[in-house]
This record gives sequence, C-alpha cells and structure tokens, in this order.
Amino acid sequence: MRPVFIVDAVRTPFGRRSGALSSVHPADLLGHTFRQLLRRTGVPASEVSQVVGGCIDQVGEQTANITRTAWLVAGLTDSVPATTIDSQCGSSQQALTMAAALVASGAADIAIACGVESMSRVPLQCTMDGPGHPAPLSYYDRYGEFVLQFEAGERIANQWGITRVDADALGLSSQVRAANAWQAGRFDSQVVPVPVSELSRSATDGAAQVHSRDEGLRSTSLEKLAALVPVHSEQGIHTAGTASQIADGASAVLLVSERAMSEHGLRPLARIMDTILVGSDPILMLTGPIPATRKLLDRNSLTVDDIDIFEINEAFASVVLAWQRELKPDMERVNPNGGAIAMGHPLGATGTALITKAVHELARADKELALISVCCGGGLATGTLLARVDG
Repeated sequence: MRPVFIVDAVRTPFGRRSGALSSVHPADLLGHTFRQLLRRTGVPASEVSQVVGGCIDQVGEQTANITRTAWLVAGLTDSVPATTIDSQCGSSQQALTMAAALVASGAADIAIACGVESMSRVPLQCTMDGPGHPAPLSYYDRYGEFVLQFEAGERIANQWGITRVDADALGLSSQVRAANAWQAGRFDSQVVPVPVSELSRSATDGAAQVHSRDEGLRSTSLEKLAALVPVHSEQGIHTAGTASQIADGASAVLLVSERAMSEHGLRPLARIMDTILVGSDPILMLTGPIPATRKLLDRNSLTVDDIDIFEINEAFASVVLAWQRELKPDMERVNPNGGAIAMGHPLGATGTALITKAVHELARADKELALISVCCGGGLATGTLLARVDG
C-alpha cells in the first residue's frame, strides 16, 4: 500500500444554532471549504480523483448527496465524482478513512475528505420524524431498549463514577483552552472565514458580513457552571456547559500520494499512519474511543505516552473522562486548544475538523504524533493516527 499524506486541511469557524452561519445553505458552506482548500494548495480541481464527505441528517437541504451538490455549487469541475456517507458523528473521519484507502490502493492520487452539518437549518435528529422508527422490534428483542445519546452520556458517568464536579472542570478547561487558542492565533492557519452575505445573498445594507471566529465560546467559571440545570434529569451530571454545542460548520482535508506531491510541487503536513472504525456497546454507545485508541496504539507498537496530541471529541464530558480513566494520558496533551463543549459539534463536519486541528497543531507545536477519535451513535468510534512530516 502506498503512503498517504495530508497537504492541507481547513475548517470554517463554527456558528451557533440560529447564529452567524444559519443563513447559509449547507452545500454553499461546504463548497466554500473546497474553494479555499484548492486555492491554498494550488491543486487544480480537475486533478481531484474523488471527494468523500460526511453528513448525518441527510434530509431536506442535506439530502441528495450533499457532497456532490457542494462541489457543483462551488463552481468546480463537474467531472469530479463525490459521495456522502453517514457514520454518525464520525462521518467525515470515516470519509477520510475511505478517501485515504483510495489513495493508498492506487485508485486515486488526489482525494478530498470533508464533512458538513447545518444544525440550524436541518435540526438534530429531524430524520427521526420520518415514517417508522430506525430500530425494528428485533432490535428491542436483542437489547431491550433504544437509548439516545444524552442517556448514554449519563450511563457512562454512572459506570465510571464521574461526578458533576468532574464534568464542570472539563467544561471550564475546554472554554479556557479554546479562548486562549484564539487569542494566541493558533487557529489562524486553519480557519477559513465565511463570507456570509455573499453565500446567503442576504446583504441588505451594502455591508459584507464575514464570520471568522467560533461562535460558541463564552466566559464562564466553575461557579457559573455549577449553577446550570442538568439537561437530562435532575440527577444527571451534564448541563449546557458540559455537553457539545449544537453548531453549523464544514471542514475539508486534501489527501495525496507521493506521485501527486512530486507532480504538483506540494509539501505535506502529515502522513496518515493508520485509521480505524470500531464497534462498541450500543447501549453505552459512546465508549468507542477507548477501544479505538487502544487498537491504534497496539497496531502501531505505541503507548499513550508516545502520542503528543490527542483530539477526543467532547460529545459529553463523561465521554472524555471515561476515556481518560481507561487510557490515563497526560491531560495537557488532550484537546489542547479546547473542544466541542466550547467550540461546537457540527456533527458531519467534526471528524475532519478535529483532524484539521491536530494537523496544524503538530506543525505549530513542533510535535510528532497525533491521535484523533470520535464517538458515534449506534456504538461506533472512528480513529486516525497521524505523523507530522517536515515538508
């Protein structure tokens, strides 16, 4: 198998629900990342072999293969194929696994992995409102119940003895780290501002509206977090301050072979060492990053201490804290620039957004290895192991 390299990775700043990006069609939002990624790398659109995207709620504006629609509305070569997959919250990370496999096998020399979700315009779980229920009676025969993610997050907290105090501390850390990262300019190399008025065609006063910063960041404290009401039950540990924020956003990563690097004069940021998709208990549901991390480490003869940067999606505080108790990492290396609690979790976009964060942080901090994992509905988790390359 051929080595696969990441040349560049970008994401939009994330918007809050009904916030700065809510007027932008999700296909236009993803199309914007395509244009910016190709502009930054200088790769002609016609040289891309395939685009693989992730999106969860594929209904309404996000249906009919939104990745293909986004490519077309971006004004790019219509001979380039695209496909959209759903692996729940790890969709775009699994899209990267599939795109990387195309390059590794020789079926492609240049591919794009990406993801998008506009949770303002296509609300969370709106696909559940369609005819029927996703779980047939045979599912209940086997498992006895169909658990939603908030319930799963609380069950994880109970099983690992995670308290409200523990969760609040992680929530505060996420906000502080994200704010510090923005203030220090750490996201400048990866975030592509969104020309909202241009994409939504909504300018009425002649002033161009550009969204350039994650909208979910807020000043908080342990005292403020302690005052928030639990969102699932009175006995629950999670609040609006310790669960991922509903968000709008898109992200994209350019993958290439050595031959493509040579032909186009490209300089890589990282090499994809390994990828994984694991199954886990569908009732606890969100514990998959634990076996995903262990398998990636074992397959590559690494230990937790060998990894310089972890990006573990903050779907709920308990997900990260249970993973911490099992893997015992140095938490200074985990989500060093904040996570979804502070910045938001635009579902289909999150996987490649976390990879974008990791790739650029490896370069900025002069580190070697990064491991990224996202828990997924249904009892899955995606994982990626990256090694920095001196371009």
